[in-house]
Amino acid sequence: MGKFVNNIEEFNKYCEENEVEFIDFRFTDIKGAWHHISYRASAVDEGMLDAGIPFDGSSIENWQPINKSDMILKPEVGTAFMDPFTADSTVILICDVYDIYKNDLYERCPRSIAKKTLKYMEESGVGDDAYFGPENEFFIFDDVKIWSGINQTGYRVESEEGEWSANTTYEYGNMGHRPGTKGGYFPTMPTDTMVDLRAEMMLLLEEVGLTVMLGHHEVAQAQGEIGIKFGNMIEAADNVQKYKYVVKMVAHLNGKSATFMPKPLYGDNGNGMHVHQSIWKDGKNMFYKEGEYANLSETALQYLGGVFKHSGAVASFTNPSTNSYKRLVPGFEAPSILTYSSQNRSAACRIPYGAGEMATRIETRFPDSTACPYLCFAVLMLAGLDGIKNADVPVGPMDIDLFELTLDEIKEKNIPQMPRTLRESLEGLREDYEFLTPVMSLEFINTYRTYMFESQVHEDEARPTGFEFKTTYSC
Repeated sequence: MGKFVNNIEEFNKYCEENEVEFIDFRFTDIKGAWHHISYRASAVDEGMLDAGIPFDGSSIENWQPINKSDMILKPEVGTAFMDPFTADSTVILICDVYDIYKNDLYERCPRSIAKKTLKYMEESGVGDDAYFGPENEFFIFDDVKIWSGINQTGYRVESEEGEWSANTTYEYGNMGHRPGTKGGYFPTMPTDTMVDLRAEMMLLLEEVGLTVMLGHHEVAQAQGEIGIKFGNMIEAADNVQKYKYVVKMVAHLNGKSATFMPKPLYGDNGNGMHVHQSIWKDGKNMFYKEGEYANLSETALQYLGGVFKHSGAVASFTNPSTNSYKRLVPGFEAPSILTYSSQNRSAACRIPYGAGEMATRIETRFPDSTACPYLCFAVLMLAGLDGIKNADVPVGPMDIDLFELTLDEIKEKNIPQMPRTLRESLEGLREDYEFLTPVMSLEFINTYRTYMFESQVHEDEARPTGFEFKTTYSC
């Protein structure tokens, strides 16, 4: 569907037509979380839209100190869409964050970093546009309980689709139709219980401006996916934010809970965010060369070589949670072996089948939705551009089932792998960051790394788990 407005004049007309009562300004923090502030529509004029919206940057985690807290939200009127969930007519505008102290886009604003990355790509001469197509998977649970303390920790998720519910008593009876572990790919009703819920999500996603292609049950129990048309880097990242908002809210309003957590179920498939990528210049796909393996050009292979070479640092942005690495284990369609292959889903990069110039692209399969989409896409591109600059060559192609390889065989074939933990990826970022510095400041990189260590790694490593009690309590 695309944009609803292109300029302030059209935005004002759009607000009049929709009898808008509130204007909601949204921005993204370094974790990828959306924040917002709502103004009465009558309080917002053209001057305010042009000058920006003031807010307290010190109240956002790991942003400004309190003595330099004043910041500005710069709304982009072309992002306007009506919030389908508010009781009163509300239009949402997505914003960049502006630093009044440096008179520039804020160096810790993920959306601003993505914009600077696109500009760097253009200045490098490699391309003038880049397209990204993320695939975000999610779970929908009926009930979620989470607790953590000095003497206890745990969680419990419930779903009528779960095989653990086979003996549960329900008010209207237990119907017995369940996909089972790894059995959820494409079943029809009644095994697929989420058809109507996904349909509601798909319709609302179209209402907020996304082009919806498809929806289906995914491999795991209680898991789904909705396919969205690709866009340029900023549009695609904006769409991830809108997608997650709609999916969570539709589930919530139907008395359920949606999560994009990479691995909420032990022993079943997890949630990924496969990312399709291509670079274009003068209307030509720079990743395409007819007759080569999977029609991939040298530029595409070098781009991929850069992503793989910098995989440790890249993973700290594409897989930025300790839970991310519980998904990246063999056997669950979440490849961690850094090679590429046409059609082969066991490789970290798949080249989709049958693509001509318009559709030739690479699909990195390791990222997940805990990533801030703006930072994820920016870092993939920065690593890829560095690969093109240095003519890096990835290992491959490899068309065998890589999940069947043992660790010894992987080492014998000298195939690189993704980091095994978030700590390992952040250590990679500590040693390997120069490819990011054409766009990201050292201050931001250091802040990001420190924040992820303190908020994720240290907190996780300090806590005993139920599994540790099970295996060590009686030692």
